[in-house]
Amino acid sequence: MRLRHLAVLLSAALTLTGTACGVKSSEDGSGSTPLETAGPLDPNTKVSITVGCQPPKTAKAERAAWDDDVKKFQAKHPNITIVSKDAFPCIVPETFQAKLAGGQMEDVYYVYYTDVQNIIRNRQAADITAYVNGVQSVKDVNPKFLQAFKNDKGRVYGLPRKAYTTGLVYNRKLFTQAGLDPANPPRTWAEVRAAAKKIAALGAGHVGYGEYSAANTGGWHFTSEIYGQGGEVVTADGKKAAFNSPQGRAVLQNLKDMRWTDNSMGTKQLHRWEDLMRMMGSGKLGMMVGAPDVAVEVFLNFGAKIEDLGTTTLPEAKASLLGGDGYMISPKASPDQIKAAILWLEFRNLTPGQGQFDYQRFKDIGRPVGVPENLLWGANASGTKERELRRQFATVPVENFAPYESGSANITPKVEPPNAQAIYAILDSAMSAVLTRKDADIDQLLADAEKKVNALLARTN
Repeated sequence: MRLRHLAVLLSAALTLTGTACGVKSSEDGSGSTPLETAGPLDPNTKVSITVGCQPPKTAKAERAAWDDDVKKFQAKHPNITIVSKDAFPCIVPETFQAKLAGGQMEDVYYVYYTDVQNIIRNRQAADITAYVNGVQSVKDVNPKFLQAFKNDKGRVYGLPRKAYTTGLVYNRKLFTQAGLDPANPPRTWAEVRAAAKKIAALGAGHVGYGEYSAANTGGWHFTSEIYGQGGEVVTADGKKAAFNSPQGRAVLQNLKDMRWTDNSMGTKQLHRWEDLMRMMGSGKLGMMVGAPDVAVEVFLNFGAKIEDLGTTTLPEAKASLLGGDGYMISPKASPDQIKAAILWLEFRNLTPGQGQFDYQRFKDIGRPVGVPENLLWGANASGTKERELRRQFATVPVENFAPYESGSANITPKVEPPNAQAIYAILDSAMSAVLTRKDADIDQLLADAEKKVNALLARTN
């Protein structure tokens, strides 16, 4: 995913090399490796692209920021028209593949990391390798995050928008009310259990710890938690299930104990993404697995007070699930549409100080600033600038999120398993069973899920 700089297109920071005919080979600067390169978009060529995941009207600050970016971008590129498409949530797992297969997605469509490899295998996204090689902001992206959008030959099919590892989100106000120290969040699962019991004991609908178990979210969290335990979801070759293990049993046993022995998880279960967000926003949920962006989400869309929230790393974890999202481009897009899309994605998502990283603007419009919700870059120019700007314009108590940011350096991000969404759907059954049935047999649940995942992998490998 490397393309040498040749020219600046208009006033954008993006550079694309090549000729008017589109793609050629050139040296990458090392004097040895030829690179595919795509020519720049002709500023006289009119291009229109539809772009997904415009924030909903209910997220007023986010929506205004998006619309403002579209205006700024089109002022720089008057030949490009951005047609924004909004939806909330941006992806519904049960309908995403059908929508994609039916050709109903936008030219530039939003994806979770979980879906990327299936999309590549199904040839449902454009190969954009020649269009992004050498773009400096892309070069600065952490290679582990960029790898999620490559196939096994290193071809690039999308760009990340957000990247993080999962941790523990907690309500600092409830910690104080329960006699816990919010400056010292749980470091072990035993401490999570103890804290959850104290929070649940506050009564009046308080839930100490919440967990997902529906719409593929249960399998998603199971994956993060088994990674934290040192386990795996599939074998290294991706051909067999690997979660029927001591680590997998530990994940389910811990949840079963909190649900039925401690009574700290509430009686309502089968939660999906929106449910725990609403609970956290209501101020009645003590803890949940999640990254710092949860704090921003529940503040913006679910009524939480962000000063009441904090994040830390996943208990006891040396590894955690790499999470995030990004954009891919329709395989039906023309070369000019791809060039326009790359310009937009760099402007909106990959440049510190503008787009999603315009912290001064967010401060001005009341959006929280200072939460380490996007660890897209490493120790390079882009990463250094992003961290400096985030602290300069901070509007939240940054110390509330310090345990996560400082601890994340010691947590290894691990990519999702192949066929992730299908595997997550299977693992939902195990997660929901231990949370809804007191007599659930963990060994049997894991064995049943193992058979189903092995059959799935046999069909897709």
